Amino acid sequence: MKRSVKIIGIGSYLPKRIVKAEEIDKMFSQSIGWSEKKSGVKQRYYVDGETASFMGAEAALQAVQDAGISLNDIDCIISGSGTMEQAIPCTASLIQEQLGLHHSGIPSFDVNSTCLSFVSALDMISYAIEYGRYKNVLLVSSEISSVGLNWDQPESSILFGDGAVAIVLSKSHDHSGIISSHMETHSLGAHLSEIRGGGTKIHPKFYDEQTKDDFLFDMDGKALFKLSFKLLPSFIETLFSSTNLSIKDIHMVIPHQASASAMKIIRKKLGVDESRFMNIIENYGNMIAASIPMALYEAIKQGRVNRGDTILLLGTSAGLSIGGIVLEY
Repeated sequence: MKRSVKIIGIGSYLPKRIVKAEEIDKMFSQSIGWSEKKSGVKQRYYVDGETASFMGAEAALQAVQDAGISLNDIDCIISGSGTMEQAIPCTASLIQEQLGLHHSGIPSFDVNSTCLSFVSALDMISYAIEYGRYKNVLLVSSEISSVGLNWDQPESSILFGDGAVAIVLSKSHDHSGIISSHMETHSLGAHLSEIRGGGTKIHPKFYDEQTKDDFLFDMDGKALFKLSFKLLPSFIETLFSSTNLSIKDIHMVIPHQASASAMKIIRKKLGVDESRFMNIIENYGNMIAASIPMALYEAIKQGRVNRGDTILLLGTSAGLSIGGIVLEY
């Protein structure tokens, strides 16, 4: 059954520091054009003193203004992010603090399914809005990947960027809503993309020369994509099975910006031409959970997605998980 929820506002924040592909090339002592050819990323943004909560709050203020409401109208704050500012408390509470809502009592919590965090949080909270639990939810994805990259792994480290996107989600009184959603986790790929350190298994107190790489991002990109690609057709079939729609009815596919090569292959696998596939990786890199909402933000601001359009949010994440939402914007 269609869930009557509507994105009524959207905002973004990008860090001050722009890192061009040429800077990455020099870092690896490679010829100009090397990293862009391998990753498809011309530039990305790295934090320069900004925190995740600061970026999230800045994006949130834009989203609230875009929605035409005030912060006092927000009754729930969710951080749908794959990275966290600190282990405790949750990033959402720190965003609330940054927004000056210290005494508001607004429930604030995190939803983390790494790169799918935005999609998972949107899916889960839509039920609460549908049944009247919340009226105006602030959903924020704020990601800082740059601090955890392993520069001894160029295949993955050259892909990522930092930034934040926020939306305001409310009850819909028109045709806007979530038509279908689905998520699958196949843990045979759980260790293909991970940061092993930082939790209770390898606590920071054990940090030394032997464990230092455990605190950095580690990914087998080829194996991850091979598994994702194998699972994608049946996933798409399940996602659309409860609807009377097919991929041909989708106005715009908003994919996770994993890598340029991966998106190119997925686009062809879906049978979608470039005009119906939002590709922004060259200007932002892979922004983890903020990738999908940033692509949505650009699609809306560029006029490529308009009210009434049916869109598909689609991505993969560490786990290995695949998730998607079909919604009428």
